[in-house]
Amino acid sequence: MESVVADLEGTLLNDSKAFSYFMLIAFEASGLVRFALLLMLWPVIQLLEVCGKGDAGLRLTIFVATAGVPMLEIQAVSRAVLPKFYFDDIDMEAWRIFSSYDKRIVVTKTPRIMVERFVKEHLRADDVIGSELSENRFGLATGFIQDDFDSITRSIGALFGDVQPSLGLGRPQSGSGPLFLSMCKKEQHSPFTTSKKKDLHHIISPLPVIFHDGRLTKRPTSSAALLILLWIPLGIVLALIRIGIGLILPMWAIPRMAPVFGGKVVVKGTPPPAAPGNSGVLFVCTHRTLMDPVVLSTVLYRKIPAVTYSISRLSEILSPIPTVRLTRIRDVDAQKIKRQLEKGDLIVCPEGTTCREPFLLRFSGLFAELTDRIVPVAMNYRVGFFHATTARGWKAMDPIFFFMNPRPIYEVTFLNQLPVEATCSSGKSPHDVANYVQRILAATLGFECTNFTRKDKYRVLSGNDGIVSQTSKTTPAKELMSIFKKIMGDFKLH
Repeated sequence: MESVVADLEGTLLNDSKAFSYFMLIAFEASGLVRFALLLMLWPVIQLLEVCGKGDAGLRLTIFVATAGVPMLEIQAVSRAVLPKFYFDDIDMEAWRIFSSYDKRIVVTKTPRIMVERFVKEHLRADDVIGSELSENRFGLATGFIQDDFDSITRSIGALFGDVQPSLGLGRPQSGSGPLFLSMCKKEQHSPFTTSKKKDLHHIISPLPVIFHDGRLTKRPTSSAALLILLWIPLGIVLALIRIGIGLILPMWAIPRMAPVFGGKVVVKGTPPPAAPGNSGVLFVCTHRTLMDPVVLSTVLYRKIPAVTYSISRLSEILSPIPTVRLTRIRDVDAQKIKRQLEKGDLIVCPEGTTCREPFLLRFSGLFAELTDRIVPVAMNYRVGFFHATTARGWKAMDPIFFFMNPRPIYEVTFLNQLPVEATCSSGKSPHDVANYVQRILAATLGFECTNFTRKDKYRVLSGNDGIVSQTSKTTPAKELMSIFKKIMGDFKLH
């Protein structure tokens, strides 16, 4: 069995520095204060690197980013946030060589807890050897590693025993490179090339990251982090102004005023007029953010009720459009939707949750059973600094983060109403109709259809089903106060 041992930073990943990933841990697991503190120490860390004390700089980075943070929180961020940023930085040439071997081992000085999920699930490695973050009896990270970095080399020797790894991939000048590369039969450095053409036929692809969490859209390198810190105060003010103007203005004026405040709404296709009579049109939308039904209503110049699944009570109260809360009991929900359609138009997002990546989750077939007047609408958005969705954080903050972006852009594409022969009236099953709508919306956006569901997303990101308890005793006033304290206290953004 041929085996390969590869360095993570600077080899499988393009960036040889792990600083930005510790910035993500500081931001998502702790808050803005620790994020700013770690950025302030960046010149010190760089100076230690220049003076040949790179290990000391890394120890300082680990301490500032993790000391006092619950290990469960670090693990949650490593599971839900980091894989996306790691994935975007993969060196595909190194990956082609790495993936062509039978046994694949990844080596890193970064704490193993931060990289293990990504390395094993997305890089398809058999094992990862890294430093071990120590934990106190209260479940908090101490900020120290259990052994020195030389223990990584000893762990590789213990793993392989008397057998030499077939190939070592690494940087010749890296701190870990000379230590483990000398243990391998052969070693290879960047730039990497695949020497055997036959290997190309056996290469497996990295598993794509479909679900991820966290508020930052860009990896916080030192320059990007500084820009984010400088923008946040201005962004908060701008978001409050945008939201205030949106609540004051009538629906028809919002798309016209959006460019004045840096936003933009792009409309494609022909919006249908208000349905005459008592029977409404069901707008079936892709679900990108909590703002989807609100943006659609502004484009149509009227307040159209939207079906909701498990948004907070505070979000419902602050919503500028009516909301219809479903129970996830099929018969009860069907009756609710029918009654609402008898009153007029209705918006539904059959995915049941948002997805940031260019994938559509499985569509529930419930909407297809209830009406034949179905208008598919492809929704998409673009932001610069902050994501407008979260699985682990405060969902009521989603609109604020959306409007904190310098130039938020929404795209709304209206498709033609489904012909009768494509609905259940022609004998098609609700499942077939839902799949058809999913396919045409995916084709419009250039997305890929999946069979993943809301439960799959929340199990990956937060370890639960993502259902807000209906029996919760938290009142909107208490929820608002909690959010206010959160913002004014440590500004924990996740």
